[in-house]
Amino acid sequence: MTFSFDRLVFSPRDVDLSRSPLAGKLGAETYILGAFNPGMTRLPNGNLLLMVRVAEALRAPISDGHIHAIRWEDGGYELDAWPLDFVDTSDPRKFMMRGGGWKVMALTSLSWLLPVELSADGRGVVTVHYDRAITPRAPYQCYGVEDARISKVGDRYLMTTCSVSPERHSTTLYTSDDAMEWTLEGIVLDHQNKDMLIFEGLIGGKHWAQTRPLGDLYFAYPPGSEWRAGPSINLATSPDALHWKPHDKPGIRPHSATMATARMGGGTPPILTDDGWLSLWHGVEPLGVVGIYRTYWSLMDRDDPSKATRTSHEPLIEPAPMLTEPLKDLMYLDNVVFTTGIADAGDHYIVASGEADLACRITHIPKTAFA
Repeated sequence: MTFSFDRLVFSPRDVDLSRSPLAGKLGAETYILGAFNPGMTRLPNGNLLLMVRVAEALRAPISDGHIHAIRWEDGGYELDAWPLDFVDTSDPRKFMMRGGGWKVMALTSLSWLLPVELSADGRGVVTVHYDRAITPRAPYQCYGVEDARISKVGDRYLMTTCSVSPERHSTTLYTSDDAMEWTLEGIVLDHQNKDMLIFEGLIGGKHWAQTRPLGDLYFAYPPGSEWRAGPSINLATSPDALHWKPHDKPGIRPHSATMATARMGGGTPPILTDDGWLSLWHGVEPLGVVGIYRTYWSLMDRDDPSKATRTSHEPLIEPAPMLTEPLKDLMYLDNVVFTTGIADAGDHYIVASGEADLACRITHIPKTAFA
C-alpha cells in the first residue's frame, strides 16, 4: 500500500548530544544508536507530540577485554564492565551472558525519552523539548526508560513506558494534564509484561488496556485450531489506571494460518471508531536475529474488546528500506517497523512508527484502509 505522506521526521542526526541528560556525567564518549519508537498524542495547542525513545550508546563499548554497559544510580551514571569471555554480542542492541539456567542480558545503550513537538499534520518538527526529557528516576529504571505509548482519556494523558533493571522488566505509568509535565506513578505491570496500551476511553466505567506478557513456555492449542501458541495481545481492566486485573478472555492471538504473525504485540493505543475499537499491532515473522516486523490492524467490539470483529492478515505498514537509505551508515538492523502512535486527522489517521530501531516515521493512512 502506498500513502500520500510516508517519511522519516526525526533521526539520530537530529539529536543534540550536548543537551543529552547524560552529557558530562559519564566520562566516556557516547553516540545516538537510535531515536525511534515514539509514543504520540495531540497537544492542547493542536500540534502533535512525539515521545521519542533515544538509545544512547558508548562509542567504544569494548576495551581491555571487557564490554561495558551504562547504568543509572542515585541521579548519576555508571559504567559496568563484563569480561568478553562471559558474553555473546551477536545482537547489536544487547549482549547475553553465557551459561546459567535462564537468559540474562545487558544493554549496549541506555534509553531516555525526548519530547519532540511536530506540526499539526505531523510533517515537520516545531520544537525539541530537551528540558522536558524523561530519564531514570528509580532503581527499577536503572538501565533505561523505553517505548512510550500515550493515551488521552478524558482530559488526562496516560503514558506507559517499559522500565528496565535487574530487578524486573516492568511497565510503568506516567500521568499529565498537558502532555508536557509528567508525574511518574510507578510500576503498574510486573516483569516482562510489555506493550501496554491504554484504550482512549472508558468501557463500562473502567479503564481497559492491551498487554503482552512474555515467557519461554506456552501450551499448545489442539490440532486443527485456528490459533497458534505463543505471545499474544491480552487485556486488562482497572478502576483507576493504576491497579490492573487481567481480563478472563483472550484478546488478539496469533493465527495458525500464517507465520508472519507468529509473535505479536500491541502497537497503538486503541481508539474508538464507528466500527469499534481500532488497534494497530505488530506481527513478527521469524527470520535471522530479530525477525521481520510489520504492522497489522484489528477492530474490536466497542462494548467487549475481547471480541475481534475484523482483523487484517495483510500488513498495513511494512519496513521501508528507501526511507532509511540516507541513514545507511547508521543502520544496524533492518526489516523492522514498530508502530507506536495514532492521531485522528479528519479523513485520515496520522500514524507514528519506529523504523529499523533507528528513526521516527510518520505515515498518513486514509480511513478507507480500515473499511
